[in-house]
Amino acid sequence: MELVRPARLYLDGYIDALQRGWSADNVRGAAAAREELTAIERDPDAFLAGCEDLEAKGPPLTMPDGTTMNRLPGYRRWLWDGAFCGSIGFRFQRGTSALPPGFPFGHIGYAVVPWKRRQGYATRALALLLEEIRPFGLHSVLLTTDVDNRPSQRVIENVGGLLVERFEKPAYVGGGPALLWRIDLG
Repeated sequence: MELVRPARLYLDGYIDALQRGWSADNVRGAAAAREELTAIERDPDAFLAGCEDLEAKGPPLTMPDGTTMNRLPGYRRWLWDGAFCGSIGFRFQRGTSALPPGFPFGHIGYAVVPWKRRQGYATRALALLLEEIRPFGLHSVLLTTDVDNRPSQRVIENVGGLLVERFEKPAYVGGGPALLWRIDLG
């Protein structure tokens, strides 16, 4: 399994995953999948270009309750083993390991398609992404998981992540208890 830049070569596999009900957006799920399918149908090249936004020029993020927040610089990579396996994304603020106050997500989010889970892909993808982002100069990255998402917690632990705290997610992303994790890059 490798990380690849989203490109036309891999797009059919991504579309198939979305059509099968998968979404990398674990907050908005099916609604996000439908929006991405529409964006791809309208202009696949623009969709692919938007997967790498190091200047945060993309539109604001819309939360499940309709709240919007400014986009952070970031990019996505797709997990590929000859077929589409999932997605991993990185977002950051230039010059700091901190995230904006109230930002409800970590630096990194990932999702493996259901038919490729339990094969170590998420752990491998996270390890590869951590190596890829070292030149950004961050001392550490933060990730969040739901308290009952033990598989994702194991992924983070497997690459050296440490539990920082339990917290309550803001209502605009659905609320509920969550865990904050830190991975040191130093």
